[in-house]
Amino acid sequence: MANYPLPKFHFQVDWGGTHIGFTEVTGLQIETEVIEYREGSSKEYNKVKMPGMRKFGNITLKRGTFANDNEFYDWMNTVKLNTIERRDLTINLLNEEHQPVVTWSVKNAFPVKIQSADLKADANEAAIETLEVAHEGLTIKNG
Repeated sequence: MANYPLPKFHFQVDWGGTHIGFTEVTGLQIETEVIEYREGSSKEYNKVKMPGMRKFGNITLKRGTFANDNEFYDWMNTVKLNTIERRDLTINLLNEEHQPVVTWSVKNAFPVKIQSADLKADANEAAIETLEVAHEGLTIKNG
Protein backbone atom coordinates (compact mmCIF):
# COMPACT_ATOMS: atom_id res chain seq x y z
CA MET A 1 0.00 0.00 0.00
CA ALA A 2 1.30 3.45 -0.92
CA ASN A 3 2.09 5.92 1.82
CA TYR A 4 0.78 9.41 1.00
CA PRO A 5 0.92 12.68 2.94
CA LEU A 6 -2.29 13.78 4.65
CA PRO A 7 -4.58 16.14 2.73
CA LYS A 8 -5.14 19.47 4.47
CA PHE A 9 -8.77 20.10 3.49
CA HIS A 10 -10.52 17.86 6.06
CA PHE A 11 -10.31 19.52 9.48
CA GLN A 12 -12.41 20.56 12.45
CA VAL A 13 -12.07 23.44 14.93
CA ASP A 14 -13.46 23.42 18.48
CA TRP A 15 -13.29 27.09 19.47
CA GLY A 16 -15.65 27.16 22.45
CA GLY A 17 -18.61 28.43 20.46
CA THR A 18 -21.26 26.83 18.29
CA HIS A 19 -20.03 23.99 16.12
CA ILE A 20 -19.43 25.68 12.78
CA GLY A 21 -17.23 24.88 9.84
CA PHE A 22 -14.18 26.98 9.12
CA THR A 23 -12.82 27.41 5.59
CA GLU A 24 -9.23 28.16 6.59
CA VAL A 25 -6.90 28.05 9.60
CA THR A 26 -3.44 29.64 9.41
CA GLY A 27 -0.67 30.55 11.84
CA LEU A 28 -0.08 27.19 13.52
CA GLN A 29 3.56 27.89 14.28
CA ILE A 30 6.04 27.61 17.13
CA GLU A 31 9.34 29.47 17.12
CA THR A 32 12.27 29.32 19.54
CA GLU A 33 14.16 32.57 19.89
CA VAL A 34 17.95 32.37 19.76
CA ILE A 35 20.17 33.77 22.52
CA GLU A 36 23.69 34.74 21.48
CA TYR A 37 26.38 34.87 24.14
CA ARG A 38 30.13 35.31 24.24
CA GLU A 39 32.28 35.68 27.33
CA GLY A 40 35.14 38.14 27.16
CA SER A 41 37.93 35.58 27.71
CA SER A 42 36.69 33.14 25.06
CA LYS A 43 39.38 31.88 22.70
CA GLU A 44 36.78 31.69 19.93
CA TYR A 45 35.95 34.87 18.03
CA ASN A 46 32.28 34.04 17.62
CA LYS A 47 29.19 33.89 19.74
CA VAL A 48 27.62 30.74 21.15
CA LYS A 49 23.99 30.25 20.17
CA MET A 50 21.52 28.63 22.53
CA PRO A 51 17.75 28.22 22.66
CA GLY A 52 15.77 30.96 24.33
CA MET A 53 12.09 31.51 24.96
CA ARG A 54 9.36 30.12 22.75
CA LYS A 55 7.19 32.39 20.67
CA PHE A 56 3.81 31.59 19.16
CA GLY A 57 2.28 33.35 16.17
CA ASN A 58 -1.33 34.50 16.08
CA ILE A 59 -3.83 32.06 14.59
CA THR A 60 -6.27 33.19 11.91
CA LEU A 61 -9.66 31.47 11.52
CA LYS A 62 -11.85 32.11 8.47
CA ARG A 63 -15.46 31.11 8.05
CA GLY A 64 -18.55 31.99 6.08
CA THR A 65 -20.74 34.85 7.25
CA PHE A 66 -24.20 33.71 8.40
CA ALA A 67 -27.29 35.79 9.14
CA ASN A 68 -27.90 36.40 12.87
CA ASP A 69 -24.57 34.81 13.89
CA ASN A 70 -22.69 37.22 16.14
CA GLU A 71 -20.46 34.80 18.08
CA PHE A 72 -17.19 36.23 16.74
CA TYR A 73 -18.32 39.74 17.68
CA ASP A 74 -19.70 38.67 21.07
CA TRP A 75 -16.34 37.09 21.95
CA MET A 76 -14.48 40.20 20.77
CA ASN A 77 -16.78 42.39 22.89
CA THR A 78 -15.62 40.62 26.08
CA VAL A 79 -12.36 42.61 25.79
CA LYS A 80 -12.04 45.02 28.69
CA LEU A 81 -8.99 46.66 30.22
CA ASN A 82 -6.77 43.76 31.37
CA THR A 83 -9.62 41.25 31.18
CA ILE A 84 -10.77 39.00 28.37
CA GLU A 85 -12.63 35.75 27.96
CA ARG A 86 -9.89 33.25 27.16
CA ARG A 87 -10.62 29.92 25.51
CA ASP A 88 -8.69 26.76 24.76
CA LEU A 89 -9.00 25.79 21.09
CA THR A 90 -8.57 22.39 19.49
CA ILE A 91 -7.85 22.01 15.78
CA ASN A 92 -7.97 18.51 14.31
CA LEU A 93 -6.82 17.27 10.92
CA LEU A 94 -9.20 14.39 10.15
CA ASN A 95 -8.89 11.13 8.22
CA GLU A 96 -11.48 9.51 5.92
CA GLU A 97 -13.39 8.15 8.94
CA HIS A 98 -13.56 11.69 10.42
CA GLN A 99 -11.16 10.72 13.23
CA PRO A 100 -8.38 13.10 14.39
CA VAL A 101 -4.94 12.30 12.97
CA VAL A 102 -3.07 15.48 13.96
CA THR A 103 -4.25 17.69 16.84
CA TRP A 104 -3.17 21.24 17.62
CA SER A 105 -4.11 22.33 21.17
CA VAL A 106 -4.12 26.08 21.73
CA LYS A 107 -3.95 27.46 25.28
CA ASN A 108 -5.63 30.66 26.55
CA ALA A 109 -6.65 32.13 23.20
CA PHE A 110 -8.39 35.49 22.92
CA PRO A 111 -9.52 37.57 19.93
CA VAL A 112 -7.33 40.43 18.77
CA LYS A 113 -8.81 41.23 15.35
CA ILE A 114 -12.01 40.65 13.39
CA GLN A 115 -12.29 41.40 9.71
CA SER A 116 -15.68 41.37 8.02
CA ALA A 117 -16.16 40.12 4.49
CA ASP A 118 -15.14 42.30 1.59
CA LEU A 119 -18.17 43.51 -0.36
CA LYS A 120 -18.15 43.62 -4.14
CA ALA A 121 -21.18 44.11 -6.40
CA ASP A 122 -20.05 41.71 -9.14
CA ALA A 123 -18.54 38.98 -6.91
CA ASN A 124 -19.70 35.39 -7.15
CA GLU A 125 -18.40 33.92 -3.90
CA ALA A 126 -19.39 33.40 -0.27
CA ALA A 127 -18.87 36.19 2.27
CA ILE A 128 -15.94 35.18 4.50
CA GLU A 129 -15.17 36.74 7.88
CA THR A 130 -11.84 36.44 9.68
CA LEU A 131 -10.99 36.12 13.38
CA GLU A 132 -7.39 36.47 14.56
CA VAL A 133 -6.54 35.15 18.03
CA ALA A 134 -3.46 35.49 20.22
CA HIS A 135 -2.60 32.67 22.60
CA GLU A 136 -0.11 31.46 25.22
CA GLY A 137 0.83 28.04 23.94
CA LEU A 138 0.52 25.51 21.15
CA THR A 139 1.11 21.78 21.37
CA ILE A 140 1.02 19.41 18.42
CA LYS A 141 0.11 15.72 18.66
CA ASN A 142 0.54 13.59 15.54
CA GLY A 143 -1.04 10.15 15.91
